[in-house]
Amino acid sequence: MTLNLCILTPNRIVLDSEVKEIILSTNSGQIGVLPNHAPIATAIDTGILRIRLNDQWLTIALMGGFARMDNNEITILVNDAEKGSDIDPQEVQQALEIAEANLRKAEGKIQIIEANLALRQARTRVEAINAIS
Repeated sequence: MTLNLCILTPNRIVLDSEVKEIILSTNSGQIGVLPNHAPIATAIDTGILRIRLNDQWLTIALMGGFARMDNNEITILVNDAEKGSDIDPQEVQQALEIAEANLRKAEGKIQIIEANLALRQARTRVEAINAIS
């Protein structure tokens, strides 16, 4: 038995596939979802989505959103998403360094909040790369 998983951003369909299992980062922690999971709607934190396709795991960096699960169908709506295999390690390392520098020089609440968000997103992208290495 499988789950039908659809991951959507405002601009594109990231993935639409049958999967065996997912591990999802929610605002209250990680949850694992197998076929016949109880219906649920949850907020998604910026973090890693792990997807089991047969005997392989796929990693996707998610940038916050919502998920709905019912009748073995999972719909994930996020601000942005990137497959770990599509992320350029050099580009993400540079983005991480820039985010860290921006946080150090941030002044005022808004700049600090924006810098922290950029840093969390960069770290999530790094984690997505490291999870597939």
